[in-house]
Amino acid sequence: MSGFLDKPNCKYCSYNIGCVFIFTYSHRTNINQYLKWYFTERRRNMNTREHSIMKMRGSADISYLGRTVDQMVWDFMDKEQIDGLTLAIVQAPYIPRVTGYGYSDRGQKRLASPNTMWPVGPVSQAFAAVAVMQLYEQGIVDVNAPAGNYLPELPDTWKAVTVLCLLRHASGIADYRTAEGFDPCRGGTLTERLGPVICQPLHFTPGTDVEQSATNFLLLTEIVERTSGMSYHDFVTERQIHYLGLQHTGFHEDLESFPHEDVSLTDNVHQAFKSDKQYINPTEPAASYHEDGTLFNPADAASLPGFSDIWASAQDISHWDIGLAGSVLIHNPENRALIYAPWKLPDGRTVPAVAGWQFYHHRGLMDIKGSVPGYSSFLSRFTDSSELVCVTLLANREGVDFTNLGRRIAGAYGDLLSTNYDDNRLYLTEGQLPVKETVERLENALKAQDIPLFAKFDHAKNATDAGLTLRPTTVLVFGSPKVGTGLMQADQSISLELPLRISIWEDEAGSTWLAFPRLDNMAQEYGLSGHPVIPKMQSLLEKLVRTAANVH
Repeated sequence: MSGFLDKPNCKYCSYNIGCVFIFTYSHRTNINQYLKWYFTERRRNMNTREHSIMKMRGSADISYLGRTVDQMVWDFMDKEQIDGLTLAIVQAPYIPRVTGYGYSDRGQKRLASPNTMWPVGPVSQAFAAVAVMQLYEQGIVDVNAPAGNYLPELPDTWKAVTVLCLLRHASGIADYRTAEGFDPCRGGTLTERLGPVICQPLHFTPGTDVEQSATNFLLLTEIVERTSGMSYHDFVTERQIHYLGLQHTGFHEDLESFPHEDVSLTDNVHQAFKSDKQYINPTEPAASYHEDGTLFNPADAASLPGFSDIWASAQDISHWDIGLAGSVLIHNPENRALIYAPWKLPDGRTVPAVAGWQFYHHRGLMDIKGSVPGYSSFLSRFTDSSELVCVTLLANREGVDFTNLGRRIAGAYGDLLSTNYDDNRLYLTEGQLPVKETVERLENALKAQDIPLFAKFDHAKNATDAGLTLRPTTVLVFGSPKVGTGLMQADQSISLELPLRISIWEDEAGSTWLAFPRLDNMAQEYGLSGHPVIPKMQSLLEKLVRTAANVH
């Protein structure tokens, strides 16, 4: 124990802070000393030193940088113009918080609640992956076998694609959503559902690159059906939904089996709960509306087999998520690692993504997220045994990226989960790829949008040239003179903040971060809070960061 306070790594654990959670009695006597050292030394360059004693599991304080979770959610909903949202928090094995905000259906004045069912979009891929791995563990499906072994009618160029390549989105098969005349509700045989995409060449040699394609998961659901002797719907329902006792989860075709009152008959006021107990705390499907007030077709949000076909409450997603943590759904750790860990391409590149999940350098952090017509979904999992926190966010607005909000909410449940930077001042996103690759992706994103790149500062190289050392740190400076001039016409002193810039760096733990100053704060400082360009610029920067930071 003598070297405990001197060294960044404790002899009792593999991570420099792990002993906080697995300390012996002798550890316990020195824990406050260690925490003081941790904050003053290991985090001296960071800006989230909120607490003199580290906030950990069990704290009743669920605020982050002076803002409660409710405040963060409300501000986000207001900014993104979200009608309704449900948040669920896991601190395994507990689900200590499930909260609804706003309307799940603004037209019928239904409130978002713990029982509201939302289309979970790309999170559905994780259900499909579990189904495939369950059959793999039974010896019914071989993930290393060619898909053609199970689907003989596939085009010859597709037949050699392995089941594992389909799970990894490494098949090179085109996405059938991009085909002319695509209809998400089209039925028929597999060939008929694939449509024109079946004639398209592979985008790359299978297993040599990655590209998300809903076709991969359509093929996986077909494999599940043909090998299990059950419909994909019935297999997932039996082996996951019913097995875990999920009461508010199903497929689109199951929605009518969940009793919910037609409040349009009673002036949008619930009445049935007064006489029928099944309508107390009702289970209701969410609804989303176009800008013209017309309703999104709920079938469009959940009609892509294996890729986007599940409706669930945030609480059920959390319950199911806890089932992923150990051997409840997939028994062998080696098999779980096939779909819950990064992998390498033949050229040596690491791919931090499988089956919709994306993996981060932060120990055990993974997420799955995305949008379908009218809705957005997000599930992040801090799976390290010292953390075990998961955040689920489901909302009835399309195109919403919850990554930044989800990380800040996680930070409210423990200091180890936060970004360790000033999230009130900066918009921060942890990237999944190394700095060099992330910078290249950002440069490509700027080029794709015809945004001029004015300068690129490689601070690590400059430090080396000066005989100093610095972890990878690069700043890209870019913008549109047409847009920036409009701001400077309102206040020329804002020229000190322009052009726009995004910084990308590697922190001391090896994580890649992308950041830029929050523009609403900047605008407020210059008295330009109401300027119409500011939210557009903020949205652009967030989109650029999202494109550069994520594999999918």
